[in-house]
Amino acid sequence: MSDSLNGVSVFVEAVEAGGFSAAAAKLHLSRSAVGKTVARMEERLGVRLFHRTTRSQSLTHDGQVFYERCLRALEELRAGEALLESGKQEAAGRLRVSVPVLYGRRCVAPILMKLARAHPKLEVDMSFSDRTVDLLEDGFDLAIRNGGSNGVGPGGDGLTVRRVGHQRMSVFASPGYLRKRGTPRTWEAFAKHDTLAYVRLGQLRTWLFPQEDGSNVELIPRSRLRFDDLEAIADAAVAGLGLAWLPCWLAEDRVRAKDLVRVLTDSPGLRFDVYALWPNTPHLPMRVRVAIDALAAGLPGSVK
Repeated sequence: MSDSLNGVSVFVEAVEAGGFSAAAAKLHLSRSAVGKTVARMEERLGVRLFHRTTRSQSLTHDGQVFYERCLRALEELRAGEALLESGKQEAAGRLRVSVPVLYGRRCVAPILMKLARAHPKLEVDMSFSDRTVDLLEDGFDLAIRNGGSNGVGPGGDGLTVRRVGHQRMSVFASPGYLRKRGTPRTWEAFAKHDTLAYVRLGQLRTWLFPQEDGSNVELIPRSRLRFDDLEAIADAAVAGLGLAWLPCWLAEDRVRAKDLVRVLTDSPGLRFDVYALWPNTPHLPMRVRVAIDALAAGLPGSVK
């Protein structure tokens, strides 16, 4: 029975990954091992599950019927595991999390590492990427995403969304730069200053300043220095090369060390939310639940 259950999970992964090679990569098996597992299942069942060509595999009619039944069976198994986990005090199993590169490294990773220390049976796989992953297709249990400045949450079909924190963006400069060039008192005054521009995916990012009526003023920074990395922008600001529009969590250590100073202190700065997303499920596994709760309690602008 255990061999057939193992075969079911391999078969389902082969279907969902779109081929034996992709399934092998996700399962950390060789392609031949996946192929042999499926072949043994076909021999045991007495049917062909896949149409095979040199370039692709596709489900047969019998394979499609079997796949749908396997999905129901696996969902029941996962639901049973989740119910058992809910009675435990310790999270266990593999947790795959997708996070933005810089925010993930500086803000998310320390929280999840602390969580891993508290739960020795928990395995944490963190993937750092600024691309928007497909949780269901890429096999992630959880993703952390920064919300857009227009206030639209990053939801999606088949996903649950929870706000777990927020970020604030403000303008910073080095004390030396401000002594030399003066401290701007309004965003209009930035036109007379050097600015450090952030470019992402080939697009120059505008600076946004919230107004009392709820709207945002957009400023396009004119700069001879452009970067696609916020950490590099912060370092350039410390070096006195201009004004920088930065997340407060990134600037705070430099402000504490008196390497940077926040300007426009009368303005609260732009706020945008940070979200946790995970696949819809009737029984959320404990390992996912404790991770979400830890992030909601520990991220900047945390939601207690």
